[in-house]
Amino acid sequence: MEEKNHTTLSSYVTGAGIEPDKSPKKLIENNEDFDKLRDKLNSFKKALLKKFPFVRSLGLIPIKAFPLFEEEEIPQEFQKEVKEKKPLHLIMIIPEEEYKNLAKIKPEVVKLAKESGEKLWVHIKTEVDLWNYGLDSKFNFVDAISACMPLHDSGFLGALRVANIHKSLVLGRFDRYIASYVIAGSLVRGKADPTSDIDVFIVIDDTDVKRMSRIELLERLRSIIYEQIREANALAGVKNRLEPQVYLLTDFWNGVKDANPVFFTFIRDGIPLYDRGTFLPWKRLLLMGRIKPSPEAIDQYMKEGDKTNDFVKRRLMDTMIDIYYGVVTPTQALMMLAGHAPPVPKTIVSEVKEVLVDKEKVMDEAELKTLEKLVRYFKDYEHGKLKEISGKEIDELKKEAEVYREKMKKIREKLEIRMQEHLIEKLHSEAEKMLKNILGNKSQEALLNDLDNIVKKGKLQPRMSELAKEVLKIKRKATNKKLTQTELQRIDRDANDLINALVEYTQRKELVSVEKGVVQILYKGKKGEFVITDSSMFLISENEIKKIHNKELVASSKKELEEALAKTHNKLQAKLSSEVLSILKKELGDFELVL
Repeated sequence: MEEKNHTTLSSYVTGAGIEPDKSPKKLIENNEDFDKLRDKLNSFKKALLKKFPFVRSLGLIPIKAFPLFEEEEIPQEFQKEVKEKKPLHLIMIIPEEEYKNLAKIKPEVVKLAKESGEKLWVHIKTEVDLWNYGLDSKFNFVDAISACMPLHDSGFLGALRVANIHKSLVLGRFDRYIASYVIAGSLVRGKADPTSDIDVFIVIDDTDVKRMSRIELLERLRSIIYEQIREANALAGVKNRLEPQVYLLTDFWNGVKDANPVFFTFIRDGIPLYDRGTFLPWKRLLLMGRIKPSPEAIDQYMKEGDKTNDFVKRRLMDTMIDIYYGVVTPTQALMMLAGHAPPVPKTIVSEVKEVLVDKEKVMDEAELKTLEKLVRYFKDYEHGKLKEISGKEIDELKKEAEVYREKMKKIREKLEIRMQEHLIEKLHSEAEKMLKNILGNKSQEALLNDLDNIVKKGKLQPRMSELAKEVLKIKRKATNKKLTQTELQRIDRDANDLINALVEYTQRKELVSVEKGVVQILYKGKKGEFVITDSSMFLISENEIKKIHNKELVASSKKELEEALAKTHNKLQAKLSSEVLSILKKELGDFELVL
């Protein structure tokens, strides 16, 4: 079915009669070998950007558009020469603020073009110049520029290209019913980059809708137009995402009459890529001051002003709460680091003073006052005393909180060293106390010498001497120096190993007290102790306990030895029968007794 047979927009929405040869893809097709051209123009581009680094975009205009630019953009006196030389036409886009320097820029560009050895004509434009094409309904110029082969682009050409391709896709589907296709946002403001979202407004003429409701029509149109976004991005080859807003003409007009700020802003700032005599008259009327809101709209927006004031008050209060938690939360973290439970807001000031100010001495009174101040604000808010807060107060609290948080980072460093010192002091004290209990109240050097003698007698493992030296001297090593977590874990482990070994030695020494009958024995290079009780005889050697049972040495235990000692009432003498000596000879081989 031919398109001419469809006289209503609703027939297009149902999907009928779209001619394949109307595809807007033709707008971006070009049969020239762009790769070769790009290589030829590369040296010119490099020289141009070195001279004018502020250039936003540089592109080769499609060959099909050359006549358009030659007829309307080249002065009459140069047109004959241009037609004879047939140069390549380039578009150079500069920021609007550089327009005042255009008279200086043009000669330099002409010079660089001649030095390149290529026949070039460079059209220098600002973003405003390009938007004027749209405002003058010269949409063919915008189409040509959007289809340029980019030689250099900071994001402008790419953003324009994806918007123009999407426009072409929309027109290909709804040619007779698109009232306006308008761009706005960062692209129009000259701020678009390769990832910017592109704001687009599409106005659909719904004045002839007959087969469906306007709401149904709008939803169907939106779904089709949104689907075309993916196709536009694929064809353009850019990352810019289109953000289209689709309006029916009747709804748009009502929005203008009701002084909807969205529509006012759209009309004021928008640039048409396509317009069928709808958008541009509105824009001119707005500039003339002829589009004015109704009295009802004025009243409504006056009331919105009051709502805005209430909203700002709430936001300021929310900001105060955010600042409060931004101070309290890291403070609770420091209290946990100091080995305390995170304090609740009710008691946080007093607990922080007790732990971080008075005890650990890592926080000053100034920081405590900041914490106290924010806690007071929060409590007043919770109890309903604080109804609003000024922007000035927020600024002050924000500055104080920033200083406080920076101080907290430094306090953390101090506190970590302090907690390290506490741990090392604890390990050192426990080890020293244990050694003095065993060896007497002596100096460190004397304690270490006595411990070496015990090790030499085989009563402790050799490594215990080295562990004792490290633990007793670690305080000097760690003073004002932050140890790594690995170092701390190793020291903690070594200290615990030493203390456990000393405890075991003490217990063993007590168990084999001379009052219970003890004979030292040497065999096979080993040292041991032979303990005589009322019930049995025990051999203790290298953490191993055996007893004589049925004329042989069998495995026993510390518990069994303790029970035998407990039942021994009389002070024993080291009396060994020949039978016992024979058993020991049989089990141990040659041995010596030290009486």
